[in-house]
Amino acid sequence: MNSVEPARTSESTLQRVGVYSLLTNLTLSGLKLGLAAISGSLALAADGIHSLVDVFSSVAVILGLRISTRRSSSFPYGLYKVENVVEVIVALLIFLAGYEILRDAVGPPGPPVRVTPWLIPGVLLAVLIPFLFGRYELQIGRAAGSPSLVADARHSQTDVFSTIIVLVAIIGAYLGVSLDRYAAIAVVGFVVWSGWGLLRDGMRVLLDASLDPETLTQIRDILAQAPAVASVNWITGRNSGRFRFVEAEITLRTRNLERAHQVTEQLEANLRARIPNLDRILIHYEPVERTKERLAIPLADMAGQISPHFGDAPYFAIVDLEQHRFSRQEILPNPHVGLERAKGIRVAEWLVAQKVDRLFLREEIQGKGPDYVFSNAGVQVQQTAAESLEQLLAQEANAT
Repeated sequence: MNSVEPARTSESTLQRVGVYSLLTNLTLSGLKLGLAAISGSLALAADGIHSLVDVFSSVAVILGLRISTRRSSSFPYGLYKVENVVEVIVALLIFLAGYEILRDAVGPPGPPVRVTPWLIPGVLLAVLIPFLFGRYELQIGRAAGSPSLVADARHSQTDVFSTIIVLVAIIGAYLGVSLDRYAAIAVVGFVVWSGWGLLRDGMRVLLDASLDPETLTQIRDILAQAPAVASVNWITGRNSGRFRFVEAEITLRTRNLERAHQVTEQLEANLRARIPNLDRILIHYEPVERTKERLAIPLADMAGQISPHFGDAPYFAIVDLEQHRFSRQEILPNPHVGLERAKGIRVAEWLVAQKVDRLFLREEIQGKGPDYVFSNAGVQVQQTAAESLEQLLAQEANAT
């Protein structure tokens, strides 16, 4: 089994985006609350409170990003789940904002909204700012796999929809139609929906829910594609913050411990190259039980004469040995016999694809290209003095 430290996504970039979020929300809350004080709009005041909550959320995001990658003797695996704790806190703050909006909306009616020349342009600006910044933050958060940044970006998008409703209410007030209280109540729907999504995602990770089935299937496929892997027995995985932890058990076609270690290191490198934000990969391996073997023998003709050559052999006999009996035998034409370059390597790769376990040769290939292909795939190469397939199989039958 083996475990390797991951390559990190730039933490400074994530922290910088968190600071930008804080400054954006400070600007929005000041703008909305200022306009609400001038106009007396309940919906705008509620939206300003919503943005003020975002300020505290942004502070929590920054703290989460700074703390999450720290390790200590008490937390040797890091504090990655701090980001998910932040995600849950953001969700609870969203619910708090929704409660404040609803309480004011169903309370006693206030004075009518005063529409000043700067009110509608100001609300339009309050729509544009979170829309542009939310798209930017969501792009960065998804690329980094950061749940706290994605959560903050979704919250910014909620601001856009809620502020659009406020804008409609302000335009209604300008036209003499009182929509302020209804707009305030409508904002609650967006707030609660956004909060529920964040709470659900954050709690799944905190409770160690499994990785999504698509990611687990992708990991299984990457492992199974390796020639040295006979089977993938099981895979588990979980999220911790934006990082992923994966554990798997595989059966290898080699019994050599040094070679098995090399195979698992290569598998981990392949997984890190194709699965983002893998923190730890723990691969358990065991050698395949030889209850069934597939043998390959190069032939000079269909009659079963063993060829003295490997790459130039026109045919290969493929024989299955199961429970000391030959259960299957077929002769296949060599698909690469006509190649002028890299013939031996291509033939070796073809035999590996046929799931061959042992290859019998009269020719010595040690140190050559095909030998490395077979070594990497866990295929055992044996020298034989037998001149015919019948003679070789008789020797194998007597040996078993």
